[in-house]
Amino acid sequence: MISIKTVLRKKKLSTGKYPVYLRITKDRKSIFFRTPYTSLEKEWDESQGKFNKHSPDYLKKNRLLLKFIDRATSIITDLEQEKSDYTLSDVEVVLRLKTNPANRSIFPFWEEIISEQKMAGRTGNARIHSDTLKSVKKFSKIKELTFHQITPEFLEKYESWLRSRGGTDGGVGVKMRSIRSVFNTAIIRGRIKGDIYPFKAYKISKLKGKGIKKALRLEDIQKVAQLDLSQHPTLIDIRNYFIFSFYTRGMNFADMATLKWSNISDGRIYYTRSKTKGNFQIKILPPVQEILDYYKPKRNQTDYVFPILLEKDMAFSHLENRKFKTLKRYNKRLKEIAALCDIDKPLSSYVARHSYANSLKQKGISTDIISESMGHQNIAVTQAYLKELDNSLIDDAMEVLL
Repeated sequence: MISIKTVLRKKKLSTGKYPVYLRITKDRKSIFFRTPYTSLEKEWDESQGKFNKHSPDYLKKNRLLLKFIDRATSIITDLEQEKSDYTLSDVEVVLRLKTNPANRSIFPFWEEIISEQKMAGRTGNARIHSDTLKSVKKFSKIKELTFHQITPEFLEKYESWLRSRGGTDGGVGVKMRSIRSVFNTAIIRGRIKGDIYPFKAYKISKLKGKGIKKALRLEDIQKVAQLDLSQHPTLIDIRNYFIFSFYTRGMNFADMATLKWSNISDGRIYYTRSKTKGNFQIKILPPVQEILDYYKPKRNQTDYVFPILLEKDMAFSHLENRKFKTLKRYNKRLKEIAALCDIDKPLSSYVARHSYANSLKQKGISTDIISESMGHQNIAVTQAYLKELDNSLIDDAMEVLL
């Protein structure tokens, strides 16, 4: 049995009045929630749990007290439907969340997620969330935005605003997935209810990038590896990063930047992928060993394998800024290497990963092995991934028609 009543707490304030609380009792235990009101004892009807005629505006105040009781009753009804063994702690959590404006606002919660991701070392996700948060604040032009205000209509208008500023399907999709992730986390943590979820109507799937994944054939990879750079010494690091990535199952640039000599032992590289947190043990093949031998005499106090991050224990903002700038330069100079090799496909850091998967496919390696080697969550991801890559196997199969 549960009871709800408004009561005076007998702790006199400096004004001489007593605070009015909402009391919820279940199984002879009670929890209290303070209302905005205070009252003198002579202005309060204890048996009815409301203001009497001696209190100014007593009718208005009593109507508002009834709203507090109705809200608590609604919460308890919902909890009873969800689980019969709910506790007062469950009631307290939900009621405090619903009555605290800070918990209805998406911005503080979003900043909380960003802080957690920074602490967990998920710097890439933290950067995406941070960029999206700034963008949404700029679009909304208000200091406090509630979860309820982010409706399908809001998202449509935000998408139009992004496109008016040069946003592409891919760029818009990144920001929308960031917002969706915040909603999903808020629902899981009980901050909001799923009935306000805007992504049931607004579909991110329509924003799937239309660019086809680019991949090099193994012959082109070997061209890059064997390229004479004696006249282009500034491209040596760039070529090394690309080849290293290819022969380490498509290790991404962020993980290469933070790879340390301590991650290498017994002919293997051990690291945790920053994007998925998957653990990898990669056998060191001769091309990788050659690159490691090139950098080993150059190692410094940072313990990083590659000269990308030049200081250890960098602050998050400094770390992100350094990785962003070096990745941009890396992608720009890869295009110079492509030109020197007469490769007509635009090279970028991710082409190494795509090329790794494509080359295994060319060699007849099964999809499940490719999937496991790349750390995909399931084989369906790999199948979709390979579907967008090189069509040479299909082209060869079609030759039987001639």
